[in-house]
This record gives sequence, C-alpha cells and structure tokens, in this order.
Amino acid sequence: MKNIDITPIIEALIGLVSLIITGFLIPFLKQKLSNEKREKLRSWVSIAVTAAEQLMKGKTGLEKKEYVVAFLLSKGLVFDVDEVTAMIESEVYKLGTRE
Repeated sequence: MKNIDITPIIEALIGLVSLIITGFLIPFLKQKLSNEKREKLRSWVSIAVTAAEQLMKGKTGLEKKEYVVAFLLSKGLVFDVDEVTAMIESEVYKLGTRE
C-alpha cells in the first residue's frame, strides 16, 4: 500500500479557513462592534441633549452643545465631533417636534 501525503491538502484547507476569517468574519465583527458603539453613543447623546434642554433654559445653543460634549467626554466616550454634532442636531430637532 502506498503512503499518501495529505500535507498539501491540510495546508490548502488552513489557507482557505484563514482567507474566510480575514475576508469575511473579521470585517463583519468590526462592523457589528462599530454599530453597537454608534448606538450607545446615540443613546448618550439623546440623554445629554434632553438634560441640557432642561438644565440650561435660557442659555445659547452653543453653551448647550458644550454641555453635551463635556457630558459625553465625562462618560469616557471617544467620538468624531462632526458625527456627534449631527446627532445633537437630530435630537434637538426631535425635541422641537414633540413640543
């Protein structure tokens, strides 16, 4: 009986599994974590905007925005300022339409 060397087959399978992990699984997990982080940030922005509107009546929009940003930073959140500005504007708009 002849000995068959299956090493090339195993190497090919390992390469294929590695390709699947790096090509599909890792980007999928990164996207999922990014979405969860964005939703968490959106939730904190909503809370902070509502608090700013209640606590800072009579203050300017800029002062309220500074309060929201300081609040987010106090929670240890890392964020893109432009993205948070858009979230803040969206939340302020929602508050205005509820009243």
